Amino acid sequence: MLALLRTFSWQELRHHPWRNAAAVVAVMLGVALAFSVHLINASALGEFASAVRAVNGQPDLELRSVQGNLDESLFARAATHPQVVLASPVLELSTYAIAPGQDRRRVPVRVVGIDALTVGAMAPALMPQPAAGADRLAVLAPATVFLNPAAMAALAPGGLPGDGAPSLQLQSALALRAVSVGGSVNAGGAPLAVMDIGAAQDLFGAAGRLSRIDLRLQPGTDRSAFIASLRLPAGVTAGEPGDAAERVSNLSRAYRVNLTVLALVALFTGAFLVFSVLSLSVARRAQQFALLGVLGLTPRQRLRVVLVESLLLGAAGSAGGIALGTALAALALRLLGGDLGGGFFAGVAPALQWEGGAALLYGLLGVAAAGVGGWWPARAAQRLPPAQTLKGLGASLQTGQHRAVPLLLIAAGVLLAQTPPVAGIPLAAYVSVGLLLVGGITALPWLIGLTYNRLAPRVARRLLPLLAVERARRVRESAAVAVSGVVASLSLAVALTVMVASFRESVTHWLDVVLPADLYVRAAMGTGAADTVYFPPELVREVAKLPGVKRLATQRFVPLQLDPARPAVALISRDGDGMGRGTALVGEALHVPEGQIGIWVSEAMVDLYGARPGQVFAPLSAFFRPGPSAEQSFSATFFVAGVWRDYARQSGAIVIDRHDYERLTGDRRVNDLALWLADGADASQVQAAVRRAAGSGAPGTDGLDTGLEFASAAQIRATSLRIFDRSFAVTYWLQAVAIAIGLFGVAASFSAQVLARRKEFGLLAHLGLTRRQILAVVAGEGAAWTAIGALAGLLLGLAVSVVLVKVVNPQSFHWTMDLAAPWGRLLALCAAVVAAGTVTAWLSGRAAAGRDAVLAVKEDW
Repeated sequence: MLALLRTFSWQELRHHPWRNAAAVVAVMLGVALAFSVHLINASALGEFASAVRAVNGQPDLELRSVQGNLDESLFARAATHPQVVLASPVLELSTYAIAPGQDRRRVPVRVVGIDALTVGAMAPALMPQPAAGADRLAVLAPATVFLNPAAMAALAPGGLPGDGAPSLQLQSALALRAVSVGGSVNAGGAPLAVMDIGAAQDLFGAAGRLSRIDLRLQPGTDRSAFIASLRLPAGVTAGEPGDAAERVSNLSRAYRVNLTVLALVALFTGAFLVFSVLSLSVARRAQQFALLGVLGLTPRQRLRVVLVESLLLGAAGSAGGIALGTALAALALRLLGGDLGGGFFAGVAPALQWEGGAALLYGLLGVAAAGVGGWWPARAAQRLPPAQTLKGLGASLQTGQHRAVPLLLIAAGVLLAQTPPVAGIPLAAYVSVGLLLVGGITALPWLIGLTYNRLAPRVARRLLPLLAVERARRVRESAAVAVSGVVASLSLAVALTVMVASFRESVTHWLDVVLPADLYVRAAMGTGAADTVYFPPELVREVAKLPGVKRLATQRFVPLQLDPARPAVALISRDGDGMGRGTALVGEALHVPEGQIGIWVSEAMVDLYGARPGQVFAPLSAFFRPGPSAEQSFSATFFVAGVWRDYARQSGAIVIDRHDYERLTGDRRVNDLALWLADGADASQVQAAVRRAAGSGAPGTDGLDTGLEFASAAQIRATSLRIFDRSFAVTYWLQAVAIAIGLFGVAASFSAQVLARRKEFGLLAHLGLTRRQILAVVAGEGAAWTAIGALAGLLLGLAVSVVLVKVVNPQSFHWTMDLAAPWGRLLALCAAVVAAGTVTAWLSGRAAAGRDAVLAVKEDW
């Protein structure tokens, strides 16, 4: 076998290097895209987990509140427990830091207040390290922070100031608090500022409040019994320190898997290119294979030769793909960080973490794809009749496949599309898509026969169309093989086009619904800083009275940890009159029973927590315990009055009326303002008035007006759609690659077949057909074949798009969308494929219809 590969297969590679290189490149691109996506996500997740471990340290348990902060009195009880070796209080806040300089830009930063006496043993990476020459007790000084490397690079790129003057400002509500940078900490991850916990409580007005309590227990302590002995108050949970990283991993899993599957589309189409290249190669070497058969090479050995050739092409492509994927991942991590558009790892700048096991897995996937692509040409080489082939008569591709096989595959795909996800991943839906594609492709001979049997009588009196249609009818298996690549690539292109168009149209409609106001003002860029950066009630009342403001609505964001295994849910407090108009309701809103509080939940809440319309959502009641400033003293009952679409929060969101929220919590802080302007009001003048009100209403807000974000509904809509288009730009590139590979497959298939039909073309020439007429027949065959391929690809693509829109997206991201088919774009795509297929067939037939075809008839004389 090795000698045959060296003498026979190597000569083919030497004589046609570019054709084989194209197959290698196709496999290489597929492996590279999939492997680079894996490396980027794995590196980002690893860096995030490392940063979480550095900040959280190595406690045995963490005590946290599901809403808001812990009462400091709980720390004394936990620290004096006989089974607790060490207790460390922590206050975590998300805010913005303003660096000194001309731009005075806001940098998102996480502030962690620690006890310097215990943090060294619990979380060494958070232990402050005073700068050279600084007082060793600077760790206890008020208004003094210690920055990690990311914060140092963003806020103090020139190094620490030497005069001890305030070097930056931290935002608290609408005030800027001057702090000094006293040194550094070793914790990695996003920008982080560490300070003494008492100083942090004073700086941010959080006296008596803690975010978490880290506990280290006596060896051998039964954790369940210990937690029971603590008698934790309602709304306080005890969890493992790794829960935060696990929550992000679980939340981003569906996104990462979908991105990987999308990248594997290139590998899927690469298998068809391998098929096309080897089909052409086998056709060109048919007489050589026949001669080897006469000399003793068995059919099974011929199959093995071609199959080994395909595996070698796949191995070469996989090796190049692993190298290219590594380089792409390293470049992406350097330029883009660890976030690929999902927002799960924003702000993380990880180093590349190469994985040998993953490289082997994706390399084997590339080899397997090439092997699958080479199986059919290998079978064709096995079935070659030596004597007939040596005479140049070719071989039939009749397979006798039963008509029920494609129907069973399609039926199985439809049934699998109804299967629920596995661990949040729509695995059955992915298999359903594969079965629909395979079933549709295997049904091509039946579809070709059904279509052209009806068309043949209509062209019976026209010679050239009759020859093209009869050829498609009589060798329908050959036609199916030729257009299978086009069907596969076009169906994927159609499915992606419909999915992206449906998503974009749904997002556009959603933005129109959720952005009813003229002008929006935001204090914090995300919900993480909602408790630290906000509008005080006094400023809200003042803005409502400004000239040009006809109406004002507010929003407040509060994270709720309903399930320790999942990310926090966003509780959104907003004005009740906007519940139907400002939320994209799915269905009608229900009447709220007397004595209950109405809530409106996102679709993710229905899937993840079972919060169904018309039912009481009991888990929320436990998180509204009476506080010292709350007017509510009894347990609240929450009624799910409706479900709304939310394309901004995958982990779930709950909308509650502002008056109900304030009555339950006493919290009157506001994060967003929505302003309806009076007729004739100038938006820029209103913005200036709001800035003046913010600057005059809060002491110490020097320059803070630059931190307020103003945007009109049109600006938010345009920005959101621009981000959407940029996020899905890769799908258009994948569609172009898939179509190009499919057309290359048509060219290779036609080249292989016209080479085997040289005697047929010579006979037609002897019967009086000109070279132009013969090329017209070949072009007609190309048009007939690619037309049926385009029709099949369109139908299959629409079927796959239904699975993607109605099954994969809801199961992966817990939101629904309306199916929207851009018919103009789809028909233009199909027409372009038919035209390109016709031209490709015409070009492939030019060589076979020349003088050699006429002379080839003499080989039988």
